[in-house]
Amino acid sequence: MFHKEGQTIILVTFFITVGIILASQFYVGVEWLKVLLQITALLILILILQFFRNPKRLVTPDFDEILAPVDGKVVVIEEVEENEYFREKRKQVSIFMSPLNVHVTRYASSGTITYSKYHPGKYLVAWHPKSSTENERTTVVIHTPKFGEILYRQIAGALARRIVNYAEEGEQVTQGEDAGFIKFGSRVDLFLPLNAEITVDLNQKVIGAKTCIATLKNEDG
Repeated sequence: MFHKEGQTIILVTFFITVGIILASQFYVGVEWLKVLLQITALLILILILQFFRNPKRLVTPDFDEILAPVDGKVVVIEEVEENEYFREKRKQVSIFMSPLNVHVTRYASSGTITYSKYHPGKYLVAWHPKSSTENERTTVVIHTPKFGEILYRQIAGALARRIVNYAEEGEQVTQGEDAGFIKFGSRVDLFLPLNAEITVDLNQKVIGAKTCIATLKNEDG
């Protein structure tokens, strides 16, 4: 299953690949060059297909858990000042996606979209400390039943040149549903309330709509 954002580029790449294979078969007389061109074209098609893959993940919404919004590796877990929306301290969890990861963004929790904004910007490498505030990005806030408002931010990386965000203010969303797409390497930051109990570790690999990122602390314990 492939993401709808990749339909055009997949079709174009497919026809170009077929064209290169046929042209090299009939018009390239040097055997090693012909094989090299055909293999290269096929490899590029395979890379495009794997990048836009969109595996179906069945989710039973759980208001007590924040799920990973994307596939990737946890690169930041810290308490920070979130200055765009909350203007107060929050727990930040950042997930870096390599070009080999699934790049679908999924809603980390069910709730109501209360804020959704696009910011043009730079294309620093996604793990750069300033990428969260200086790169091209979108910021989305979901009002959840248990955690209150949580914020996630899609951030373009050095290779990413398009962020797709489906969240619209006032919309009711369901945990695990498709929230957007980031093309070619990027990261997503989550900003959670201070009473959230982070359940992942630095450098841990997570799976979107599968891995639990946080639960609520037991105030009685």
